Amino acid sequence: MEINTALHLLIGAGFFFTMEAILKTLIILWAVIDPIGTIPVFLEATKNFNTSTKKKVAINAVLIASGILLFFLIAGQFLLEYMQISLPAFEISGGFVLFVFALTMIFGQGKPEEEKNMIRDYKHVTVFPIAIPSIASPGAITAIVLLTDNNRYTIIEQLITSVLMMVILGATLLLLLLANRVQKKIGDTGIIVISKIMGLILAAVAIESILAGIKAYYSL
Repeated sequence: MEINTALHLLIGAGFFFTMEAILKTLIILWAVIDPIGTIPVFLEATKNFNTSTKKKVAINAVLIASGILLFFLIAGQFLLEYMQISLPAFEISGGFVLFVFALTMIFGQGKPEEEKNMIRDYKHVTVFPIAIPSIASPGAITAIVLLTDNNRYTIIEQLITSVLMMVILGATLLLLLLANRVQKKIGDTGIIVISKIMGLILAAVAIESILAGIKAYYSL
């Protein structure tokens, strides 16, 4: 009886930690991809297009961003090993990149304003700035590589991360297709506030990555 109870407690604890890890990964991916923050960029970039063209731009932009992120998810580990970059080194450098990215979200104009200012050619906005860097940002690419490292995560965990990434990208597409409605509900101010909150969460994740890299490097 006691053994069965202990077994159930262990299984329950394992499930809890799994769900905790999933939730943490989901929040990180949402913060770095930032679907809400992409809405103003999309609306500005497609302001001269009709509804049908806007839909095509949204779908193509998400597909391009998905391809880029999937490439780094699959090949990121091999690139690091080929260049003989250790995991602690990448954790530290990647953490700094994420931290700087987070600071621009918190103290800068905000992701929407900065990326709207990047638009120069309205005929080719699908790739730049919607797919890159609005959806597949440097922070998103760095986070994907860190979250799918073979030395830290099992194949199952990496598959879960892949699924969560596709869920976020699916949510991004849905929000872009409903961009006008979402912006009317939240407003530009609301979008900027959400973006800054995501930046604060991302800053904490970045510091955690830096500390983990330092700890691993010095074998603490």
